[in-house]
Amino acid sequence: MTASTIPALLSALLGCDPARPLVTFYDDATGERIELSVKSFDNWVAKTANLLRDGRSAEPDDDISIALPTHWLGCVWLCAAWACGLRVSLGPARIPSADHVVCGPGQLDRLSGTEAERTVAVSLRPLAGRFAEPLPAGVTDYAEEVLGYGDHFSGYLPDGPETPALLTPEGALTQRELLDEGRAAASRLGLGAAGRLLTDTNPASERGSCCPLLAPLVVGGSLVLVRNLDPEQTATRVSQERVSVRMLSG
Repeated sequence: MTASTIPALLSALLGCDPARPLVTFYDDATGERIELSVKSFDNWVAKTANLLRDGRSAEPDDDISIALPTHWLGCVWLCAAWACGLRVSLGPARIPSADHVVCGPGQLDRLSGTEAERTVAVSLRPLAGRFAEPLPAGVTDYAEEVLGYGDHFSGYLPDGPETPALLTPEGALTQRELLDEGRAAASRLGLGAAGRLLTDTNPASERGSCCPLLAPLVVGGSLVLVRNLDPEQTATRVSQERVSVRMLSG
């Protein structure tokens, strides 16, 4: 794929084969499995981007802190933030300074009052379910809000490929640079055209640069993302999911 921005890449994937699997998620601790086609993933990204822009008044060049564990919704939030032209920071360390905050249940007790008002919380329950317990005052429950937004999003990237996309200790990476890193990662892994990558590495980890998500996308491939990996299931999963390349921590 030769797209120069991440929204353009998703659009190209959607135009090629909207029904094929794009992100498959497993949680080996709970037995959860969910598979998102290109079309389904794009719908979630569009709804989330509309929530950010219309519901949270997000504007290009705003900073967003995404502090989520390994999960398919982390991939959705990354792509939605980039569709809005936001600068993503990863992990809880950046929460205090961000314009917008996305976190899971494990971060809620660390939020200050002003942070809570900027926060959308993701329950991580199956099928993107709502929180079972009341949230702290000011925090928005993602599941309660997102389904009310549209399945299509028309964004605006003021600098196109040079729009800042990911904040790192060394500075901001642009959308073009992130896609270049994705291509380099795919080459390094030996992930070819339409390849299927199995990984337990969190694309929204503060230790990475989102390559576990972008590497398969830039080659027109797909991602099998596993949380709480059970190594004994790997061989069977490789066969069942027709995995091309593994990138596992163990």
